[in-house]
Amino acid sequence: MRASFERGTKSGSQTSMHSGQRHGLDYTPLFRFLLSRVGQDWDPVFSEAVSRLDRPEPIFWLVAEQDNDRRDVVRLGESSYYSGLYVDAGGILNIVDPTITSERIQPQCPCCTHSFNGKVVPRKFIEHGLPLVVSPADKPLG
Repeated sequence: MRASFERGTKSGSQTSMHSGQRHGLDYTPLFRFLLSRVGQDWDPVFSEAVSRLDRPEPIFWLVAEQDNDRRDVVRLGESSYYSGLYVDAGGILNIVDPTITSERIQPQCPCCTHSFNGKVVPRKFIEHGLPLVVSPADKPLG
């Protein structure tokens, strides 16, 4: 028996072919919130963040849970990059490598507008195979 549903709506009893997958959730406000709380005590930051979410996992896309999980830069989506975060031994939220800025990010493809921590990356795509993060001494390319 076919499930009834209205075309173009999510009403009705039909289940998705990909049930359990989450699509269309924008966690950009969460990432901005976490970045704005760098230098603050982790416990209240975590409590506030998790109270506004449907699940806690997206917090740990940026915030490393273990030392070996730390990443300088985290890519989320096609072309959005963010500073990796961690909590130090004193319980303070920190950036893994605070020297990385949008000016140091090298776009990895010519078709996307790349961003770092919500700011447009000013460099232009040059060629495939270049490192994602360039040396601070390198002059802007493109």
